[in-house]
Amino acid sequence: MRVLALLHKHLVPPDEAEIEECAKAPWKMEYDVVRALRDMGHEVLCIGVDAELAPIRNAMAEFHPHIAFNLLEAFNNVATWDQNVVAYLELCRMAYTGCNSRGLLLARDKAITKQLLTYHRIAIADFAVFPVGRVVRRPKRLRFPLIVKSATLDASIGISQASVVDDEARLQERVLFIHDSIGTDAIVERYIEGRELYVGILGNQRLQALPTWELSFHNLSEESRKIATERVKWSLTYQKKHGIESDEATDLDPATSQRIRDVCKRVYRSLLLNGYARIDLRLTASGQIFVMEANPNPQLSRDEDFAKSAARTGIGYDALLQRILNLGFRWRPERFG
Repeated sequence: MRVLALLHKHLVPPDEAEIEECAKAPWKMEYDVVRALRDMGHEVLCIGVDAELAPIRNAMAEFHPHIAFNLLEAFNNVATWDQNVVAYLELCRMAYTGCNSRGLLLARDKAITKQLLTYHRIAIADFAVFPVGRVVRRPKRLRFPLIVKSATLDASIGISQASVVDDEARLQERVLFIHDSIGTDAIVERYIEGRELYVGILGNQRLQALPTWELSFHNLSEESRKIATERVKWSLTYQKKHGIESDEATDLDPATSQRIRDVCKRVYRSLLLNGYARIDLRLTASGQIFVMEANPNPQLSRDEDFAKSAARTGIGYDALLQRILNLGFRWRPERFG
């Protein structure tokens, strides 16, 4: 098939790149996906996208792709505008992989996500949104400790140990940090002590939940919070130093595992997601499940959690990408608008 790979302009992998070179490259995911698709026999055209739709339009007219493999996470440096690129593909009747534009809109905004999940009686942490330029006033129902995040950015951007706050002064300071340094509204939620779990979901109407994955913190100091900070996610040196690793959560009892799968499928459907996504959870010592957020179109590197959890069920990397392509072909956005 002719596959149009939509990549960020600065993340288009060089054609002559070698496997060893890409291990620490910022375009590793893009390289893994494009190389695998080509090895599978697909004809792949990579288009670097920045602030214009014209390259996509021209490629569709000249290359006549059967499907677009969407690896974009932003447009024109705005994290929530990738949904508009997908909406453009929908208007052009171009098949694409991953989540539809409406699901992206709902899931990218953490406040809207939490409001919808509350409506569907899915447990979340109490939260409040602090817009840029507004006075920071904590609602009385929000009890410390609290965690402060960007209201729209993923990949743990702006999250550090300082994100968990225990008093008003630190809350004010961290909210202003998000406003000034990250440039987005801040979302503040009650910090839930518990296990950090992730569940990958594949499907449009019929859903498959991949094995529950856990982020483990073996060597963190007692006073450190067990949270997925920016350094935890992206610094190999930090991960090695503090014994941070992720793998299947094999010690969950069958009933808890089933409850987790059921909750994640409910989240996926409540947010109108399709294609593939990852649901982030916290499991408390008493067995309560709290949904932290939903991440449509998560990382697809060969050695990242989503692909590794798929492999644990017997879905190899090539088969996973083909499954994602097939789901894109079968999705008809006009039926769900």
